Amino acid sequence: MNTWTIEGGEPLKGEVSLSGAKNSITKLLVASLLSDEASLFRNVPDIGDRAITQEICEAVGAKFTSVSAHGLEVHTPEFTIDEISTELGNRNRLAIMMMGPLLHRKGRAVIPAAAGGDKIGPRPVNFHLQGVEQMGAHVDVVDGVYIIEADELRGADIELPYPSVTTTENLLMTATMAKGRTTLRNAAIEPEVMDLVLYLQRMGAIIDYKVDRTFVIEGVDKLHGAEHRLMADRIVAASLGAAAVATRGDVFIENAKQRDMLTFLNSLRRVGGKFEVQQEGIRFYRNGPLKAIHMETSVHPGFMTDWQPPFVLLLTQAEGMSVVHETVFEDRFGYVSALQDMGAEVALYDTCLGSRCRFHSRNYKHSAVIKGPTKLAPAEFEVPDLRAGFTYLIAAIMAEGTSTIHGIDHITRGYENLQSSLENLGARISVQK
Repeated sequence: MNTWTIEGGEPLKGEVSLSGAKNSITKLLVASLLSDEASLFRNVPDIGDRAITQEICEAVGAKFTSVSAHGLEVHTPEFTIDEISTELGNRNRLAIMMMGPLLHRKGRAVIPAAAGGDKIGPRPVNFHLQGVEQMGAHVDVVDGVYIIEADELRGADIELPYPSVTTTENLLMTATMAKGRTTLRNAAIEPEVMDLVLYLQRMGAIIDYKVDRTFVIEGVDKLHGAEHRLMADRIVAASLGAAAVATRGDVFIENAKQRDMLTFLNSLRRVGGKFEVQQEGIRFYRNGPLKAIHMETSVHPGFMTDWQPPFVLLLTQAEGMSVVHETVFEDRFGYVSALQDMGAEVALYDTCLGSRCRFHSRNYKHSAVIKGPTKLAPAEFEVPDLRAGFTYLIAAIMAEGTSTIHGIDHITRGYENLQSSLENLGARISVQK
């Protein structure tokens, strides 16, 4: 994996353009397999997770054709196999999402039980399996793989114990061609979920969204190919926005959408960061001191858990004591020790410093108290996961002196043209192979 050397101490200034959302393209590529007709996607990001998902799809018969710099055609006239290899399944968490296409087109899905991806807490697939069992599938676990079989999937009334994004997306895809009506309650409603719903509707699906996190899906006999333009990546937008404010910079992010970032923008304003919504994007900057706040992560429309690491870094520069309560992933604060090594004053607690959440009394350190402002010192890091890695990168840019970051490939899984984008904003980066 690549190693970067960062010479820090300079603010980020300039312009950068967003590509399509990582958390959309991976699910959309899988959804395209529901049809034997070709689909065309635009605003496709050139990132590692897209490439891994493409390999998984190709393994079962999908054919990909690049039609432009960010245009991609997917065509799966037939499935060649009904099994995802353990090697592919371990590379990211998307293997379980193949459940719906495999069941509808082959009647059987064999999927590794182990899941790859970021180590930010267990992400079991029991919700996925319970949902498809309610739709008539039979699930066995044999030698570390799930064997899921169904002669016919039927609509069902499913209530999720927690509004999981991937479970919602998986069951939405699976329900599109199930016989009858599926009601999916307590579902996730993130913008990326709605991006998938829009694409499925263009394919011919019938999906109604009701109040109280409820989707109603009427099964159809067949889905066709469709053209779809991905939403811009709101996680990258927020990460770069937080970086601009944290470094006392001034960055315009082309294609950033206010409607997808309301909660982030409100929190940024509360802490003293500045933003300016323009026709083509959002400008982020800072012209004064930052102030401490109390906040907690939650499912949409709450403060997104993926926004949390760069925002905690931002709070190390705020005057006073800030509190951040993580309610989505129990191990999301694993990156904090590296910031502490740089001099950040962050204390972690296993109590709910906010509203009582599902991690209450479970000994997970899921609350943080941050004291600032703190001048960060350069350091040497090993990247543990995608979002933590970007936070380390910005911390290195903030710190005066030379920092070394190993495992940059973890970050490029989700950020397109990261080196050139940051260098265009003034970051000083040297790459070691």
